[in-house]
Amino acid sequence: MNAFNWICLIIAFASLITAVIAVIFSRQRERRTMASLISMLESAITGIFEESVFDESMLSSVEARMAQFLTSCTVSSKNLANEKDKIKELISDISHQTKTPVANIMLYTQLLREAPLPPECSAQLDTLSAQAEKLGFLVDALVKTSRLETGIITLNLAADNVSGLIDAATSQAMVSARAKGIEIHGGKTSVTAYFDSKWTTEAVYNILDNAIKYSAPDSKISISVSPYELFCRIDIADQGMGISEDEQSKIFGRFYRSEAAAGQEGVGIGLFLAREIIVSGGGYIKVSSELSKGSVFSVFLPAEKQ
Repeated sequence: MNAFNWICLIIAFASLITAVIAVIFSRQRERRTMASLISMLESAITGIFEESVFDESMLSSVEARMAQFLTSCTVSSKNLANEKDKIKELISDISHQTKTPVANIMLYTQLLREAPLPPECSAQLDTLSAQAEKLGFLVDALVKTSRLETGIITLNLAADNVSGLIDAATSQAMVSARAKGIEIHGGKTSVTAYFDSKWTTEAVYNILDNAIKYSAPDSKISISVSPYELFCRIDIADQGMGISEDEQSKIFGRFYRSEAAAGQEGVGIGLFLAREIIVSGGGYIKVSSELSKGSVFSVFLPAEKQ
């Protein structure tokens, strides 16, 4: 091998060494950059982020933008917190300002019932009383829903017997069920689940009340409980008018009323509130139905603490 070949070989070897060294330094620089970025993110998560690189490098530019972004997020979070506090105050004011006049209307309506009135006045009084009760229910439901959505009300989940939950909801629904001659069967079980006793009872009651409202007189409502690994399933089956397939995804919407239910009393808030409560407790609701044959509302409650 002559001198020229040796020189070429040495140059090639030197180029290879240079390339390897460049790759090593590039990877080390990438690691340092990634470590710096990870450190920035960790500092941002803990809320102690501060700029530490003040030069013309790309890393300094990233830090500056990160600081700007976090400052903007902090301002936005404070604004959201302030808005949430204002909403809480507004809901509290609405609750206080509306409950008193509604209660007074119902009180004076009851006092008028005890006074001697012409027959035509008695009929008008019945209408006034019914509308006052409807208004009271609507205001109460809206306030409850708003409190749930804004986090004013938090559910206290605890392991409890599902049978007690169903008994409590059924006892509230029995007055309207008896008025239509509807029988409610089942619900006895030793299964436990995690739920807030007060609020989940209201959710199940709302579903039962809906079933009673849209069922024919002298029909039956069946309640069954099925335990699973992750959830406890409560099925509430009625023999009512049923729900069309295209409406089954809409009935849990706020104020949604089917055209087929136009002749029934209601404001379209009960099922919405039921879903809000169940979802807030880590569960969910499903419905299956067939027109003219009835519906089955399935409530899934967590079987374990989440």
